[in-house]
Amino acid sequence: MKNEEGKQFHLHIQNGEIGRYVLLPGDPGRCEKIAAYFENPRFVAQNREYVTWTGTLLGEKVSVTSTGIGCPSAAIAIEELVDAGAETFIRVGSSGAMQPYTHMGDIAIITASIRDEGTTSQYLPIEFPAVADPDVVAALREAAARLGVRHHVGIAQSKDSFYGEVERNRMPLAPGLEARWKAFIAGGAICSEMESAALFILSSIYRKRAGGAMLIINADDLAEQADNTAEKHMAEFDPDGVIRVAVEALKILITNDRQKIK
Repeated sequence: MKNEEGKQFHLHIQNGEIGRYVLLPGDPGRCEKIAAYFENPRFVAQNREYVTWTGTLLGEKVSVTSTGIGCPSAAIAIEELVDAGAETFIRVGSSGAMQPYTHMGDIAIITASIRDEGTTSQYLPIEFPAVADPDVVAALREAAARLGVRHHVGIAQSKDSFYGEVERNRMPLAPGLEARWKAFIAGGAICSEMESAALFILSSIYRKRAGGAMLIINADDLAEQADNTAEKHMAEFDPDGVIRVAVEALKILITNDRQKIK
C-alpha cells in the first residue's frame, strides 16, 4: 500500500532508498546509533514509530528501520520493507532471561520463536513454526564468536504483553500465565521478547532470510517477587554489544553472498 506520494504508507520510504540487508531495532531512537556503524549513513524517513537510515557496509547498501514494540507494528514494517526490496533481516533487540545460564549482557541468537502472540495467526495457522534462516543464524554465531561476546543459541518466546510476562503474578490470568511460562522454560526457551515471531513468519511467507540477536537485559525473573515486597527494577542497558554482533553478521552475509555469485 502506497500513499499519494508513492511512498510506503507507514514507513514513508520508496524503492531504491533501502538496501537488501536491513537491521530491525524496536526503538526508533536506536536507529541513528546503529547507522553510525555504516559507511556514509544518511537519514531516509520517519513516521510514527518507524525511522529509517541507509548506508553501506563493504560497499553494499544496507539499512536500519525501527519496528516499534510488538508483532503488529513489526509486521507492518516488514511488509513494507519487503515491498521496497529488502531480502535479509536481522532483529536487533532486547529480551528477558528464561534460563539460569543466561545472564544480563549476554546475547541470545534466536533459531525460532514461540508464537505466543496474536499477529501471526492472521497469516498462518498456529501449527506452522516461526523459524529463523540457518544462514543468518550461522552468521550471527560467527559474529559473536569473532567479537568474543558471550552468547546462547535457542528459541525465544514472542509475546504480546510485556507486563503479562514481567508482572504476571498480578494478572487475572496469573495461574495460566505462570504455567505456560514454566512450560516454555522446561522446553528450553532461552529468552522472551516481542517481535521475532512476526519477522520469521513473514520472512517464511515471502521467502526472505531473517534472524535475531537479542541482548539479555535482566539477571533474574522479575515476576518471582511478590507485589508487596521489594520494588521491581530493570536497569537501563547499553545496546552497543548486540549492535556490533548484528553489524558483523551483516558483513559475513554480504561476503558469503558475493562468494556464491562467483
